[in-house]
Amino acid sequence: MGSSQFSSSSYDLNWTPEQNKLFENALAMYDEDIPDRWQKIAKLVGGTNEQEVKRQYEILLDDIKRIESGKVSLPKYRRNGGSSRTNGISNEEER
Repeated sequence: MGSSQFSSSSYDLNWTPEQNKLFENALAMYDEDIPDRWQKIAKLVGGTNEQEVKRQYEILLDDIKRIESGKVSLPKYRRNGGSSRTNGISNEEER
């Protein structure tokens, strides 16, 4: 894991980035109270089944817990010479 911002369990390697995005969007669309939620999500993601979708959800929950507990290091961003201006916009202007 080292300096990586994602845990080793972060997203099943058999899933494509497109499937992961569809999965995330489907979670937002299909609330926990929706009947047959996992079946609907699996259908929307494609190339997967209910069990794999549930497993992916558990992996996601574990990753969120790790991030929130500080066990995943944040990426280090370069600073522009200590200036509070980036791309000609100050922090105040961004707000």
